[in-house]
Amino acid sequence: MKSVIQEVTERICERSKQSRRVYLDKIEKARRQGPHRGVLSCGNLAHGFAACGKDDKNDLRVMSKANIAIISAYNDMLSAHQPYEAFPRIIKQAVSEAGSVAQFAGGVPAMCDGITQGNPGMDLSLMSRDVIALSTAVALSHNMFDGALMLGICDKIVPGLLIGALSFGHLPTVFVPAGPMSSGLPNKKKARVRQEFALGKVGHEELLAAESASYHSPGTCTFYGTANSNQLVVEVMGLHLPGSSFVHPSAPLREALTREAAKQVTRLTDLGDNYMPVGHIIDAKSIVNGLVALLATGGSTNHTMHMVAVAKAAGYDINWDDFSAISKAVPLLTHIYPNGSADINDFSAAGGTALLIKELIDAKLLHTDVNTICGHGLEHYTKVPVLIDGELTWQDGPTQSSDLEVLTSVAKPFKPDGGLSLLQGNLGRAVMKTSALREPQYQIKAPAVVFEDQFELDAAFKAGELDKDCVIVVRFQGPSAIGMPELHRLSPPLGVLQDKGYHVALVTDGRMSGASGKIPAAIHVTPEAYKGGLLAKVNNGDIIVLNTQTGEMNLMVDAEILAKRECKSFDNANHQVGMGREMFAAMRHNLSGAEQGACSLFSARSQS
Repeated sequence: MKSVIQEVTERICERSKQSRRVYLDKIEKARRQGPHRGVLSCGNLAHGFAACGKDDKNDLRVMSKANIAIISAYNDMLSAHQPYEAFPRIIKQAVSEAGSVAQFAGGVPAMCDGITQGNPGMDLSLMSRDVIALSTAVALSHNMFDGALMLGICDKIVPGLLIGALSFGHLPTVFVPAGPMSSGLPNKKKARVRQEFALGKVGHEELLAAESASYHSPGTCTFYGTANSNQLVVEVMGLHLPGSSFVHPSAPLREALTREAAKQVTRLTDLGDNYMPVGHIIDAKSIVNGLVALLATGGSTNHTMHMVAVAKAAGYDINWDDFSAISKAVPLLTHIYPNGSADINDFSAAGGTALLIKELIDAKLLHTDVNTICGHGLEHYTKVPVLIDGELTWQDGPTQSSDLEVLTSVAKPFKPDGGLSLLQGNLGRAVMKTSALREPQYQIKAPAVVFEDQFELDAAFKAGELDKDCVIVVRFQGPSAIGMPELHRLSPPLGVLQDKGYHVALVTDGRMSGASGKIPAAIHVTPEAYKGGLLAKVNNGDIIVLNTQTGEMNLMVDAEILAKRECKSFDNANHQVGMGREMFAAMRHNLSGAEQGACSLFSARSQS
């Protein structure tokens, strides 16, 4: 094991000793209660299987057959989740063939940032993760289940499902992907049309045609944003079947993998000899493995919050120093848009997760002595699933990439580091995704142009007020202010400025997620402006310095002057009423800072 990776793992374990012990004690206590149907009264149990068929009722009367919960984020508006419509039937049949029972325990909400981007609903996006975690807990709270299957793909959904599952960490849990759509209009062409629209060179019809050609069918969007980052990270953490993340929804292999996932969870319950609950799979080593894979592929910056919250749910305390240390030790091995021109299908064709994991294992960058849903050892995940005469089996995966422009080796990486920089200074702490930038390191010293709302930038851009070297500050976008929406609508105009030759960067307490692309963006600034962060004192014309090489993020104004300035106030009423946002006031109030996971689910003491 590379020393840095081992040292980070040990630091996490050391700082989390007590909280992890409390967590393990909690799930062991839940396990000792036995199959939970056994503690239910006759009336409780009758309610629990009233809608079942005769055979399932008979099976659920006894404690020798497992009952598997299905929790799904299905809806037919989201392309990634539409394929899940057919999964419960497939799963129930497969579980029955394995001699057990499956019940649809509950659905969780699934919203799409692609639909809500730049609209009021986007203010609910990040908070939806905690709602999903709570919904998962409600679904599992009936004490009817011996294991669970989680059906989810996108942005906040997988982290929410995992946080909820970890609250029932004594239950074996398998995550079931649905796969990406086929490749459509290349992402770089789509981005170019967006910039042309921002310049007024193309109209609404041309833009809609380009977007529709890119997002065109059931399945996950093919760029490497949070959704596909979710899938890769969860697989490396041992919660997917090996090689299952990026198989197309309509492929025969997809259904075979879904059936096998359903059967696999029945083999892991406490009713047999191979008990393996999710709380024993997610430990410090698996969390570090997830971070290594995320950074080696230039994955979504949303995970600088999501992984913190997931770790907290499992009794671990991780922070951005851990991300930074791992990023410096892990080379960048993929070129997937926005970090390159390829998409997730190209990545799979070049060797996919099996080859990526093999490269990282061979370089001693991943812990191999970990628990997974397939048994002990990460080596299971260097294999690929295949159908031979209709039977699912796994074969040794590829040993070299078939396209070195998409997936390369540790010996010849695209960049020497994982492309995530921690920035800190008097403005606070922030992260910058550098993997997609034109240069491996970035620095700028320029005057600030300050906006209180992302929508104010459009008018300034169209008026030519941003045609200069500048650091654009968009503040009051943090978790407690308005729910921390993503700010991707800023990317096209900022890209235009960059292409004109201006040196521009973005500083914000909002998010940019996995598609921040070529714009240098110091995001997730903590403390946020709404909570009194120095970002609230920045004035137009103040000089800001960003430097990824030194890790500097400073406002170059004398401390005496800053002490006399008052924090700008923010009228967030327009972001807290309408589109259901008023119902989330209590959650916004209780959200922790971005580095603490932007989470409302843990007590203030556990977040300190």
